[in-house]
Amino acid sequence: MTPSALEAPLRTGLAALSLDVSAAQIQGLLDYVALIAKWTQVYNLTALRDPPSILSHHILDSLAVLPPLRAHMQAWGCDAVLDVGSGAGLPGVVIALCCPGLRVDCVDTVGKKAAFIQQAALALKLPHLRGLHARVEQLTGRYPVITSRAFASLPDFVTASGAQLASGGVWMAMKGQTPDAEIAALPVDVEVFHVEPLVVPRLEGQRCLVWMRKKTA
Repeated sequence: MTPSALEAPLRTGLAALSLDVSAAQIQGLLDYVALIAKWTQVYNLTALRDPPSILSHHILDSLAVLPPLRAHMQAWGCDAVLDVGSGAGLPGVVIALCCPGLRVDCVDTVGKKAAFIQQAALALKLPHLRGLHARVEQLTGRYPVITSRAFASLPDFVTASGAQLASGGVWMAMKGQTPDAEIAALPVDVEVFHVEPLVVPRLEGQRCLVWMRKKTA
């Protein structure tokens, strides 16, 4: 299936998510699917290799976080997002494509994946997107929103990135069904303030967004 053949299911998914994106952003998402498919043939970026699966399981899944993220940005303000364990840039590249006002840093310990994100930033003309080859603990920046998608357990996620969370910042973790055991195992200084169900078009199974923050004294 060619990237152009994916436009109709992509537009249908965007409509189901009530997402308003420009024609240029839709083309960027299609180009991103093609980039993932091309690089995965050589570098094994993801387990999914065909564009329709990449669209349904990666792109639409990542797009589902945009309405909650945009609502948070509108309510609290936000100028930067850190995507931890970003892999092929999910959801970081999707966020950068659809939220051009945000600076998006995607960090991964695998060099080829960080290099792919850098290449995607060039190919998709996203100067506010960076791929960083590092452990998250090594970063010195501070971010008002830190996100992850299948990176690690919630306790490991917040522990690894705690020093990078800006004052008053939040963690936004994409998960399958509500991870009650992981929530119960969170450090005592971290609290979950919202678990948001996500409905992903063309994707069966439970998905949710776990919002966390550091407890105030």
